Amino acid sequence: MVRTFCQGFKDRMNIDKSMPPGAGKSSFDLVDAEKVLGELRLKGGITFLDMACGKGEYALAASEIIGSNGLIHAIDLWEEGIAELRRQASDRNIQNIRAKVADLRGRIPIADNSVDVCLMATVLHDLVGTKASGQALREAARVLKEDGLLAIVEFKKIDGPPGPPIHIRLTPEEVEHLAAPYGFVKKQVIDVGPYNYMMTFVIKKMRKPE
Repeated sequence: MVRTFCQGFKDRMNIDKSMPPGAGKSSFDLVDAEKVLGELRLKGGITFLDMACGKGEYALAASEIIGSNGLIHAIDLWEEGIAELRRQASDRNIQNIRAKVADLRGRIPIADNSVDVCLMATVLHDLVGTKASGQALREAARVLKEDGLLAIVEFKKIDGPPGPPIHIRLTPEEVEHLAAPYGFVKKQVIDVGPYNYMMTFVIKKMRKPE
């Protein structure tokens, strides 16, 4: 299922400059995807959110694990990517993916406290660049259940390619600093390939007084 790096590179070279930042780029062909999915502790019947999903490679890979009793929300501002994900899901007769165009700078169309696991794969650095990281993390906190899992995949702070310029990349310490104000407590940092790491967080929500 993992695309070759050469094909992924070609995809990234054919990006319209009018697309949202990062559109068309995917880390799926760069990471150990099986390790990423394994560390997410996905299981049948859960609700999974792929934020800024692109063409939905992670969502498609997770669909079989989560099964027909589960639900996958895949959202992205890139309309062409969502259209391609819908085509892929239809061609494979996948019924548990709900792919929607949505802007992480606003409220996303997902109910409060309804998601078990949320993934943000190589998108946070772009959100920082557009000053949208706070709203995206706030939305992740809103939709996750108490003790829900947030996983953030980012590029190591090393020279590329592949990946963005080194000054745009985020260290694990910077990611933790960004996530902490929204109730996210770091669990671990995991090496998921030569270019990428993944951080996992648990959301701890403030309970309203009775």
